[in-house]
Amino acid sequence: MNKRRSFAFNLAASLTMLLIAAAPLAAPFAYVPNEKSGTISVIDTATDRVTGEIKAGDKPRGLALSRDGKFIYVSDQPHSALNIIDLAKKAIVGKVELGESPEGVGISPDGKWVVVAVEESNSVAFVDTATNKLVVNLKVKGKNPEHAVFSPDGKWLYVSAEESDVIDIIDARAQKPLTSITLGARPRGIGFLPDSSRAYVAAEEANTVYSIDTAKQTVLTAIKAGVRSNGVAVRPDGKRVFISNGGDGTVSVIDTANDTVIATVPVGRRPWNMAITPDGKKLYVANGRSNSVSVIDTETNQKLSDITVGELPWGVVIR
Repeated sequence: MNKRRSFAFNLAASLTMLLIAAAPLAAPFAYVPNEKSGTISVIDTATDRVTGEIKAGDKPRGLALSRDGKFIYVSDQPHSALNIIDLAKKAIVGKVELGESPEGVGISPDGKWVVVAVEESNSVAFVDTATNKLVVNLKVKGKNPEHAVFSPDGKWLYVSAEESDVIDIIDARAQKPLTSITLGARPRGIGFLPDSSRAYVAAEEANTVYSIDTAKQTVLTAIKAGVRSNGVAVRPDGKRVFISNGGDGTVSVIDTANDTVIATVPVGRRPWNMAITPDGKKLYVANGRSNSVSVIDTETNQKLSDITVGELPWGVVIR
């Protein structure tokens, strides 16, 4: 290749790379399991409109996305199963049999494990994502576990047990129970700061959120929230924690610098589980009794819109 052709080739390659870098990244999609409809509503977060529905079983609840964004794992409560949905095909392509009444679903930071809180067996099921096989069904101390959430560093797995007023703490890498912490009545949602230093757990019947030191596994602060606090979502910068309050139809905003509530945002009826966009700008709140998802601006703490979805939306995950 002569010098002139080489220069032209390199210039074209450089311009192509600049165009790619300058192109706006596509906004992520939000996925909402609708318990009564048996579907997952797909929301384009750029337009905040539903772009489609995916059949997800008879009563989908907990959701987790594979790390490559190709699959959704969803618990199907009446069939005691974890359904695996191929997002390209928009269809169930696999099923893992679990114990009775599976609920919350989580995925490890490295994407190797999907975990499911199984209520009736008081256990957490570990499913290997490479084989889609159930490997471990680990008993927990608490009764009726609802959520199982990994710390961002992959060290801990916290499991809320709504009928025992405790949070069970599992060594995630060894897949062994370590200890449990007693909280207020009916602990439910769990969220971690990005550096894994603190966890926030909402106790529904105590109307309280507990800030937990994960190094010492002790409660730092009890924060009064709204009525029937349950869902927890943490902004990616770790500066704010959002709590859905099912009894009064609001979301409490906690400043993590001093663990105080700094705002309360009205949403729909029975707000439940939530998710935040990767850029941290918008919070999506599933309103179970309104059949909608509320969108909140996380900088101004103002509701932007309500999106109609299926019946009894249980939560949100965002790709």
